[in-house]
This record gives sequence, structure tokens and C-alpha cells, in this order.
Amino acid sequence: MEKRKVIFSGMQPSGSLTLGNYLGALKNWVSLQSEYDSYYCVVDMHAITVPKEPKDLRRNTLEVLANYIAAGLDPEQVTLFIQSHVPAHAELAWILNCFSYYGELSRMTQFKDKSKKQDSNAITAGLFTYPVLMAADILLYQADLVPVGEDQRQHLEITRDIAQRFNNRFSETFTVPEAYISKDVAKIMSLQDPNSKMSKSDSNENAYILLMDKPDVIRRKFKRSVTDSVGVVNYTDEQPGIKNLINIYSKITNKQPEEIAGEYQGKGYAELKEDVAEVVIEELKPIQEKIDYLLKNKDYLEKIYIEGAQKAEIAAQKTLRKVKRKVGFISR
Repeated sequence: MEKRKVIFSGMQPSGSLTLGNYLGALKNWVSLQSEYDSYYCVVDMHAITVPKEPKDLRRNTLEVLANYIAAGLDPEQVTLFIQSHVPAHAELAWILNCFSYYGELSRMTQFKDKSKKQDSNAITAGLFTYPVLMAADILLYQADLVPVGEDQRQHLEITRDIAQRFNNRFSETFTVPEAYISKDVAKIMSLQDPNSKMSKSDSNENAYILLMDKPDVIRRKFKRSVTDSVGVVNYTDEQPGIKNLINIYSKITNKQPEEIAGEYQGKGYAELKEDVAEVVIEELKPIQEKIDYLLKNKDYLEKIYIEGAQKAEIAAQKTLRKVKRKVGFISR
């Protein structure tokens, strides 16, 4: 029997995920779970590269895990765990730090963008070496594939460079991962600025839909979504706001964007906005009910993350032992 390929990914615990997280990543993960040997974690170690309230981090970590399960990730099929529960992530990250170059890390666009927003005296080493921890996350599980968006592609490239550098020096140790690019590449954009990705860090709360938003809130946000003055529904780059609404509709209903645009010929933007809001509400209703149930049953979530960490630990330690031996550490 052919060995299944390994896929790895994770999201930061910033509380309830957005519609963009769900349609752009999580829904794809669910569709892949029966095809690949999948590891999905809540990357709480990455989260502390910027200041976090401890109680918020704990709550948000459980919320994201609940979001994963409610969206359809099956703990029987995939390995679900919390990053900090597997110490091998931190151990491998330190070793890989010693095979990563200052120059390549300083060229990371995410580091440059985030450091511009902070006082230069307050930029942490953790923010700078964030891509190395990400490399450790991926390489620990010998991942063949990593589902990435355009904004993470540079981090995957540095992961590949570190893996090849280590392999060239010490012989084949790591699988060099490839990007898994979904056939459906349409990104979910901000409802207030359709040229930017939907993000919960946006200062305008009307720019994003949270998975736990109530129906009235969802309707209000779509009603206020930015469109244009053309007045005709077309699926085109010249109308990014309308294109974004159609993409959301398409990802939920599986209708082709052009077909949706055709259905709204002769109709106004208000009708499209109302209909998109309703399909989103219907899609999220069972997910919200499941999240609510899971967060009231913390014992079940605890069982999932304990068992997930145990499974992840076995795979992670296998890689880590090999790495330690090759760099010259004495076995305990």
C-alpha cells in the first residue's frame, strides 16, 4: 500500500476565525483530510511574538481548536494539537536557527512590515526568527505539502532553503516540502477595502466576518460592504468589491463565479449583498452551534489536544532524534 503524503498547517490563536480563514484555508483542509496524513495545530508559540494577555491566549487557543473541529476536521482522521504541547518544535527551532542566516531572515517581508509598526527597541528576537520556528513546525513532520497563501510563500521558501542546506551538510534528513496550492485560488478580501485580504487585525470591524458573528451582524456588515459606482454586477478585476462578494458566494455554493454574475444581470448590488449574507449565515449556522457546544465541553477539547499531542510527539521525536545525532549531540 502506497504511503500517504504528509500535509501540515496551523493558525494562530487570535480567537474566533474569520470567514476568510474558513473559506480560504479551513474548508480546504477539511476536503484534504481523507487524502493525506494531516497534522493541523494551533500555533500558540508563534502568537507570543507580539504581546498577548495570558488569559486571552488560553481562551483563544481553545476557540481556534473548537473552530477547527466545528468546521469539519475530524480528530479520528487528522492529528489536531497545540504547538507548545510538543517541545520538539522549540528544540528543532533552536538547532535550525544555527543553520539560518541573518541576511535571509532580515529580508522577510512580514518581518519588515511588522517591525515598521513597532518601536525598533521593542522588536523581539522571536519576531525576527519566526520563519525558523515555522520551518521547524513543517520539517518535524516530514511534510510533503504545506497549504499556503501568497503571504506565506516566502516563509515556505526559507523552510525549503534551510532543509536543503541541512541535507547537503549532513545527508538526507528532511523532506523538502512543496506548496499545496488549491485549485480554487480566489482569496477572500476585506469588505471595506477589497484590494486587501480579510483580516481580523483590521481597525474597521465592518471589514471582516467572524465565524461567530450573529446573523444580524453578518447582514449589517455585508450591507455596508464597499462596492463601486458602476451599478452592474460583473465578475471582473475592475470591480473588486463585487468580485469579492461573488467569490464568497461561489466558495459556499460551488457555483461558478461567471454563472453567479449572470444571475444578477439587471439586478442591483443590494440584492447581491443580501443573498451573499444569507448563504454565509446558512453556512455558518451549524458551525456556530458546534463551536458553542465544544466550548461548553472543555473536557472533550482537552481529550482531543492531549491525544493529538501524543500522536504528534511520536512523529516529531523521530525526526528530532535523527537531527540531534547528525549535528553531534550525545543521546541521553
